[in-house]
Amino acid sequence: MRMDMSRFLTHALLLLMVVLWTLPTVGLLVSSIRDKDQLSVTGWWSALTTTERTDQGRTDAAAAQVQENGQYVISGDLFDGDAAGRQIQFFGVTNSTYNDNAAGSTITLKNGSNLTVNADGSYRWVSAEPFETTRGQRVLYIAETPPRFTLENYAEVLESEGIGRSFINSFTVTIPATIIPILIAAFAAYALAWMQFPGRSVLVAVVVGLLVVPLQMSLIPILRLYNGVMPLFGAESKSYLGIWLAHTGFGLPLAIYLLRNYMASLPKEIMESARMDGASHFNIFTTMVLPLSFPALASFAIFQFLWVWNDLLVATVFLGNNDRQLVLTGRLRELIGSRGDNWEILTSGAFISIIVPLVVFFALQRYFVRGLLAGSVKGG
Repeated sequence: MRMDMSRFLTHALLLLMVVLWTLPTVGLLVSSIRDKDQLSVTGWWSALTTTERTDQGRTDAAAAQVQENGQYVISGDLFDGDAAGRQIQFFGVTNSTYNDNAAGSTITLKNGSNLTVNADGSYRWVSAEPFETTRGQRVLYIAETPPRFTLENYAEVLESEGIGRSFINSFTVTIPATIIPILIAAFAAYALAWMQFPGRSVLVAVVVGLLVVPLQMSLIPILRLYNGVMPLFGAESKSYLGIWLAHTGFGLPLAIYLLRNYMASLPKEIMESARMDGASHFNIFTTMVLPLSFPALASFAIFQFLWVWNDLLVATVFLGNNDRQLVLTGRLRELIGSRGDNWEILTSGAFISIIVPLVVFFALQRYFVRGLLAGSVKGG
């Protein structure tokens, strides 16, 4: 009985943690597809409820009046044909009376004219004397709006705000910056795990030591070295090659450490049998070690992909703020500065930025824990 209660509490705690981690993502998704007017006044948790909002409109001017039965009439629609399911509940013509008159009722204005506003936004303004107003009558109202979801926010950020171009730029940076360190680290990890040569233990200690070096401490020296070397080869200082090399350098220590520990935990008997059959180190590495090390490769690929995709510091230093090469995180930073009040733009842009990492993680997550545990527990 005590064991069952302990298991129940463990599962309940795990479920609570999953809910707490998932809620922000769900809120971001719901906010990104909501109507921008509703998003500006209510939170995402009220997305499925009808909302009330105070707004205003203006009737047509005197030029739109017609004469009916000896009276002058101006009629029209306060919503201008864009009702979107809204229904007016109360209306008025001053800030103190906009919630005094129910929709469908008629009120008398100071000039003796009568104004009727219906729930669907249509109005009828009647006067015994000709209208002379050049701006129309301002009408304040309280309207109920049903939930409305749209993909217009995504269309706007992809087309007008440059998110689409930055999305491609992030792929251009991230894919090579993930593949290159994996290729280099796989060879290095095999050598450190299964090949005997002088100084191997020292190299392993250096790799472990590099894991604790802060990126910010090494960024400036690497940048100065890069700016001094690349002009010798005729390469641009702000280019994709530079950021690929930078991310490769920053990612190699962790990659070598994880892969070396995992490869060292592989059965020794397999390696000895392959050597007895005359297989070279290269054949053993390509035909046996690499396929068996896929969980560790997938674990590092997730780490590296998420790090590079969400990076802003290295991208700013090695690519700059050139609009043609600006990555997604840099574009979102600019949107926060220029469109900080437009929540529909920020939420849709932010959700676009997390779609790819989510897909990568869920596609490889079955290998994630297995690769980390095997590499950390059985390292030799």
